Amino acid sequence: MIKLFLLLLITFSLFAGERIVALSPSINEIIFALGKGDDVVGNTSYCDYPEASQKIAKVGGYFDPSLEKILSLNPTLVIMQQNSHQLSQKLQQLGIKTQVVKIDTLSEIKNSLLDIGKTLNRQEDAQMVVNKIDQELQKLKNITADKRILIVIGHNTSLASRIFVAGQNLYFDDIINGSGNRNALQSQRKGQPILNMENIIACNPDIVILLAHSMHEKGLSKNDLTAPWRELPINAGRTNSIYIIDKLYAGIPSDRLVYFLQDFQAILKDYKKSISAEKRL
Repeated sequence: MIKLFLLLLITFSLFAGERIVALSPSINEIIFALGKGDDVVGNTSYCDYPEASQKIAKVGGYFDPSLEKILSLNPTLVIMQQNSHQLSQKLQQLGIKTQVVKIDTLSEIKNSLLDIGKTLNRQEDAQMVVNKIDQELQKLKNITADKRILIVIGHNTSLASRIFVAGQNLYFDDIINGSGNRNALQSQRKGQPILNMENIIACNPDIVILLAHSMHEKGLSKNDLTAPWRELPINAGRTNSIYIIDKLYAGIPSDRLVYFLQDFQAILKDYKKSISAEKRL
């Protein structure tokens, strides 16, 4: 009887899932996309997709997760982004396995998907997600070329100052370049540089894409956000090529990047159609 109990215990241990804490929305979504959402016992405050994520224990925010809360969940694996490197060292000292991933650029996103897939023994699922991303990237080619595209992050109703845009070391820049176009902001400023109106005019974008996922919660309309841009002496304002993506996934580099790529493709096609129609007039 004792031997049978031990055998059952060993068998259970071999097939029991991890107890995972995901320390960013992107990581949380990737884990769920790979079919391991049931193993997530903790995540951060803004991990609200898929819906099941909302019921999982919260360990703090992206920048300030609580070590105590993480430990209280008795995790076997904590997956985090590079900004949590010091936390990773503390957890490792306590004997808890960690995985640190980078998801700034497009190649880093795909590599992290594959790395997490390997850790969770979901290599095939991870490769399928990466393949879908690559397929959507291919669809962006040969729609428009050499257009200056500016991706703006936030809900600006005034362009006097503090306009956050996508810089050169983010996956947005990779997507723009991969489509055969170029980032309207060409500088050494990385991440999400802050521009003012004069900087925007100097960039003279042909297309402006506003990532405004909270516009409805803030009570803002599309006109509230696009009107200031139409008044600027820039190509995008002249042709009314100001677009909004109001979906939550727009700023989350996970498997749902596929949806952003589809939105981006639709914008390029609409711009091409609009410009062609203008030329015929």
